[in-house]
Amino acid sequence: MNIIFLGTSCMVPTKERNQVATLMLYKRDGILIDCGEGTQRQMKLYGIPLSKLTKILVSHWHGDHILGLLGIIQSLGSLDYEKTLEIYAPKGTKKYFEDMCKGIVFDFRIKTKFVEVDSGIICEDKDFTIESLPLKHKIACNGYSFIEKDKRKINMEKLKKIGVEEGPHIRKLQEGKTLIWKDKVIKPEEVTTIVKGKKITFITDTVITNNCYKLAENADILVIESSYTSKLKDKAEKYKHLTAQQSALIASKSDVKKLILTHFSARYKNTQEIEEEARNYFDNIICAYDGMKINI
Repeated sequence: MNIIFLGTSCMVPTKERNQVATLMLYKRDGILIDCGEGTQRQMKLYGIPLSKLTKILVSHWHGDHILGLLGIIQSLGSLDYEKTLEIYAPKGTKKYFEDMCKGIVFDFRIKTKFVEVDSGIICEDKDFTIESLPLKHKIACNGYSFIEKDKRKINMEKLKKIGVEEGPHIRKLQEGKTLIWKDKVIKPEEVTTIVKGKKITFITDTVITNNCYKLAENADILVIESSYTSKLKDKAEKYKHLTAQQSALIASKSDVKKLILTHFSARYKNTQEIEEEARNYFDNIICAYDGMKINI
């Protein structure tokens, strides 16, 4: 599991920071959270093939979070992309996308699936679920949590001691089922342990709301906006954004293990002031930068 920060700026890009986009790579899935203008170029810059993409989670339809979408779809069409690109976004997305396409001549060469989300589980497969909750911004906006399912880890040493050989038959134990091997009855709890899945939460463009805490609860990693410091609290409130202090308090009250701040206003030449403020309320902090990669 890897997280790559493709863009960490707020509305206006800078020389060092592109508009917001974060990519999560997990097994066969490439999950892009938001896709500001220039996202596909950022992927090329950091050596990530566009064909890795399987899902896009859109927080909301402000331009700095969505202007890269059509470019990604267009480029995937030129690559003989054979998968269906799944796009999850708040209610109204289908209309917004149709209106966007009316302004240009656009040739759809790939299959897309748009899912308008509200609350609860929006996507699930055998390895993970993705949950969504509404946030509070100037327009409809959602946060997302990627939740890896718990797994059973087999203790091969114990299996060997009781005479069980490696092979496809041990899959039953991984699935929590009893294995019968040469007249021996082996229960999964005897030779396996439960490994708890990871939880990664993404929150951006909101003021503090109860859903921030619900989404972030017990997250291994919380990726959250920190547009301003508390010196500009009134500005943050006006434009419906979080300060560094507020983001850190959400992490602290939600029992988050690691906090990663992103979505910084272009007024800040570096993130020192933002990090110092946040660290007063939560210690395990990283301020993201474009190209930063986290291995989980």
